Amino acid sequence: MIYVIGIGNRFRGDDGAGLAVARALREMALPGVTVLEQDGDAAALLEILRTGEPLILIDAVCSGAAAGTLLRLDITDSPLPASLRSGGSTHALGVAEALGLSRALGFPPARRVIYGIEGADYSYTDSLSPSVRSAVEKAAEAIREELIQITS
Repeated sequence: MIYVIGIGNRFRGDDGAGLAVARALREMALPGVTVLEQDGDAAALLEILRTGEPLILIDAVCSGAAAGTLLRLDITDSPLPASLRSGGSTHALGVAEALGLSRALGFPPARRVIYGIEGADYSYTDSLSPSVRSAVEKAAEAIREELIQITS
């Protein structure tokens, strides 16, 4: 089984990008893939990381790139880059901390990939900015292709 987890807050504008990608992937009903939506809570993420199953995370990022830029990072053997650990995150203790803690606790190694979508607007709204909405479609397709390669 492969876990795909969209992370975010749908009421904080572009922070809902990961959730939107997860919804799009769930509609594709890919065999051997479990798609979840989470708010980035470290404890919930640790439960999945403990399984040792392959994992793809999707979240909004603030790296300084243009809004809607899609990033793909394989963090199977390395930590999340410091430039993506803080800044625009609305998660107090979240993805980076859960990943780091899973390594420190010796959880089984597994394929771990993060797709990040550069956000522009994190205000209190339930809609994505146009560039992020477009990136959601691209991210869903890129992840679908990666999942097909992994599961075949």
